[in-house]
Amino acid sequence: MEILKNKKSLEDYVERQKEMGKRIGFAPTMGALHKGHLSLYEAARKENDLVVSSIFVNPTQFTNALDLEKYPRNIQKDIDFLQNSGWIDAVYIPEVADLYPEKTASKSYQFNGLEKEMEGAARPGHFDGVGTVVETLFRQVKPDNAYFGEKDFQQLAIIRNLAAQLKLPVKIHGVGIYREENGLAMSSRNERLSPAERAASKLIYETLQKANGWFRVVSIPEIKKRVSEIFSEEPVMILEYFKIADEETLKETDFFYKDRNYRAFIVVNVNDVRLIDNLHLD
Repeated sequence: MEILKNKKSLEDYVERQKEMGKRIGFAPTMGALHKGHLSLYEAARKENDLVVSSIFVNPTQFTNALDLEKYPRNIQKDIDFLQNSGWIDAVYIPEVADLYPEKTASKSYQFNGLEKEMEGAARPGHFDGVGTVVETLFRQVKPDNAYFGEKDFQQLAIIRNLAAQLKLPVKIHGVGIYREENGLAMSSRNERLSPAERAASKLIYETLQKANGWFRVVSIPEIKKRVSEIFSEEPVMILEYFKIADEETLKETDFFYKDRNYRAFIVVNVNDVRLIDNLHLD
């Protein structure tokens, strides 16, 4: 596995691979790697000649300075994880200046309203930061295919919009949510949970499954009421929001239309750890 520590080494590597006609699959990360990331690399390996990852904690997508400060960082552990996985051909570990050569600031994007829903409403400017770093990485890595987890479903939708809008020559793939044994969506943030909190957090996925069972059987306002009641009985877990939204527009709905696809989205705070999850409703 090649370790590319700056933009120049990445550009030289990509140029050599493209000259040989190699197809590149790319999965950008912010590090703190776990088994969920392996599912991205495994998907990429099936469809490409090479798999490239990146590790970069992007400052412009954090709206909470404390969240950025607490984000877990252990580059050597992540490198060892990638080497042991056997899935990765190269990892790009840029410095801030490699991605933000002039100033560490986001560009401004319009994502057809996708950026204003859910996480966008809660974290203004977040998706401008995501769009800025992903666009820059795409232009530097020049992947044929890129892979993102469906846990961040809104982010996935926005990156698809970004690639289409800018006519970037990369196909965006969504990879299903990788879960811990108790159903909790695997995330770097889970490491900040105590064992008791981690066990209790299985309630998030259990609630999504219940919502799926209620889907098209009871009204959406009634589903939301039931979800709120479930979390009101768990003082350690604070429900930030639960929404049922159209999968294409991400707009929240209060009524089911037969020809539309819907997904339940949930955010729960466990002490100072913010956990997100979602589930397609069928």
